Amino acid sequence: MNEKKKRHQEILAIIRENEIINQEKLIEQLGIRGFVVTQATVSRDMNQLGLGKALSDDGVYRYVFPEKLKNIKFTGLFSQAVKSIDAAMNIVVIKTYGGMASAVCIALDLKDIPQIAGTIAGDDTIFVAARTEAGAKELVDKLRKLL
Repeated sequence: MNEKKKRHQEILAIIRENEIINQEKLIEQLGIRGFVVTQATVSRDMNQLGLGKALSDDGVYRYVFPEKLKNIKFTGLFSQAVKSIDAAMNIVVIKTYGGMASAVCIALDLKDIPQIAGTIAGDDTIFVAARTEAGAKELVDKLRKLL
């Protein structure tokens, strides 16, 4: 089994066994288990695994598996996590509260919106590449209605 596959399995085990609230904690847990990784690597791994954040029973946002994310109502998540939406040409910029961009981005991707060519999330910012400038404007209007 290659290193990436082992790391992915370990990430899934860590998420299953612990309440991981940020990537730092995940990197720390991976280090304890013998995996020395950068934040960029962990971020890529999490995106590939479809992990995102959701509100736990004790009121803390933590990383969860994709199947749990599908159960989250998109509009509720969006309205609670997003602070602002703006467009620049065909790029839509969505600002979220800290740590929420990944969860919102995954939920947005699951919606399969035709105007969207692709997305990328940081900690509190999502860049959405729209297929056209007009598509970006339509998307901004549509998403602002959810706030």
